[in-house]
Amino acid sequence: MKTMTAILIGAGDRGARAYAPYALAYPNELRIVAVAEPGLERREKIQQSHGIPEENCYESWEEILNLGQKIADIAIICTLDQDHFKPTMRALEAGYHVLLEKPMSPKPVECIAMEQAARKYNRQLTICHVLRYTEFWSTIKKVIAKGDIGEVVSLQLNENVEVMHMSHSFVRGNWNNKEKSSPMILQKSCHDMDIISFVIGKECKRISSYGSLMHFKEENAPEGAPQRCLDGCPAERECPFHAGRYYLGEGRGWAKKFTEDDTNEGIIKALQETPYGKCVYHSDNNVVDHQVVNMEFEAGATATFSMCGFTREQTRIVQIMGTKGEIRGNMEENSISIFDFLTKHETVIKFDNPVGGHGGGDTGIMRTFLREIQVGNNGDSVSSASASVRSHLMAFAAEDSRLNKGQSITIDEYYQSLLDNSNK
Repeated sequence: MKTMTAILIGAGDRGARAYAPYALAYPNELRIVAVAEPGLERREKIQQSHGIPEENCYESWEEILNLGQKIADIAIICTLDQDHFKPTMRALEAGYHVLLEKPMSPKPVECIAMEQAARKYNRQLTICHVLRYTEFWSTIKKVIAKGDIGEVVSLQLNENVEVMHMSHSFVRGNWNNKEKSSPMILQKSCHDMDIISFVIGKECKRISSYGSLMHFKEENAPEGAPQRCLDGCPAERECPFHAGRYYLGEGRGWAKKFTEDDTNEGIIKALQETPYGKCVYHSDNNVVDHQVVNMEFEAGATATFSMCGFTREQTRIVQIMGTKGEIRGNMEENSISIFDFLTKHETVIKFDNPVGGHGGGDTGIMRTFLREIQVGNNGDSVSSASASVRSHLMAFAAEDSRLNKGQSITIDEYYQSLLDNSNK
């Protein structure tokens, strides 16, 4: 396998900590040769760790993609959700294969356009549905495909977001406001729409959804709570979300996501200046803190999905019921059990501790992406844009259903209406 080269567009948490480290661990497979990142500290860190020449460091994606020539094989695009479309379209046009952080775009017509562009330019456009690349989910997929539990009748998936992760990312953080980023079902849970489709192996035909923002809003603020936690909150000892106590204590690792200076002084300064120091009841958040989705697949199988921000741990728990048996699994425990209705035998599989984030999926997607490019697997990757568009449409339809009191939406009709509107 020859060494491939990549440009990194967006050196935030996912770009710098999830995907770029693959080049440091496997320099014989991948080299990061250029970076575009508006934040000086982030840009310099990537430059230093990957040995990128100064002339290959840019502030914007426009600069790096309008050089008049392609300078690498791959573009790894990890900008904010709203900024995925334009650099992806330009990179595909310029001849780059693209690894794109999910979600593809907060706009369904842009998701469709990106998938069409990948086909037009015969480029690989892989979406970072990293769960597909974990041993946990790929094994479940194989068990179902072999027929070990017969035909899938119903699937239940719970996404336990974990209460402090909810407050960090979706109340105070980059994804707290759907107008500025994406709806929760798209940003956080397009993983889940995708993995449900992946393991069932059939198309979702109809979908409905309910959910709301119940807790993290002004009327639930403690009496006298200031705008920022460090401004003398009277509920400091009673509130689990107090920013000072959390980020200077057990949440210190999360503080690295909003400040490059993780000393006490650096964290305190960031809490005084960034949204991460705001009271969770005085933020500009509007994404849901809980949501349920009901799905019907071709041939009649059903699935239910529940996302909730009020859980003690961060994990996904799945139960898949077939005509011959049942699968149960917990990602945090990294194990699954397979029960046979005839023999009453239970097979328990405990997976090795994964290397890398998302149960090993972050490493797995990089390894697979590089190999798929080299074998010329354009348009047919494990998580290609063509596969991802369908699960994105499920998320968009679920959000539309939620906003319309749980109205049932037929996916094919929804897709056609989007095509009709985009062609007007």
